[in-house]
Amino acid sequence: MTEAPPPLLSERRRASTQLIIARTAARLFASGGVADTTAEQIAAESGVSLRTFYRHFPTKQDAVAPLLTVGAEHWRTLLAVPRPGLSPRAVVEATIRETLRPLTLPLSDPAAAENALLTRSLLLGAATDEALQRIWFRVNGDSEAGLFSVMTELLGPTAEPHAPRLLAAAGTAAIRAALEAWAVTELPPSGPESAPELAARFFRALSAGIVLPGDPPEGAADARGR
Repeated sequence: MTEAPPPLLSERRRASTQLIIARTAARLFASGGVADTTAEQIAAESGVSLRTFYRHFPTKQDAVAPLLTVGAEHWRTLLAVPRPGLSPRAVVEATIRETLRPLTLPLSDPAAAENALLTRSLLLGAATDEALQRIWFRVNGDSEAGLFSVMTELLGPTAEPHAPRLLAAAGTAAIRAALEAWAVTELPPSGPESAPELAARFFRALSAGIVLPGDPPEGAADARGR
């Protein structure tokens, strides 16, 4: 895969500023609720002017998009890492687990604890705030679209034409559904009902009908089970 050129310094500064604002917005949403948090508060807590805030984001809900996008980009980056010996289906399932593994870290890890809190608060907020919900679905849609090229390379030239698109949709939907379930319930940090294992199970169900390179020949699994 051809590597993209490194971002310009101005782009890195812009991305850094946006992420600072995003984390601040998420913290304020978690502590005071989406409805009672204002753009003015987010700007002040982030150390920027209100004018600067609106130069980056049209609404207070849009401010959290970079934080959600970081997770999507992490999932895409992990998926592009070569995993010799694994079939494409196994690569996606393993990557799903790895992507959500930080949610299983003990709360003694301050960074993991804060990220889990912010993620959960945003998903809980999206359940009642339509604007925040649109951001959540938009980020997932953008992530799915961005996965197409990664899935195409992962599957190779022998894959069925629509397989990369279907696999991107299945992987994205599995993670999204597992995170939403994790946000509203007390899923255990490990075991079959933890967020990583739940997402892996969702992926297996959603991708079951997709024919992928490296899958056993049709009927082989049934033959082994007899």
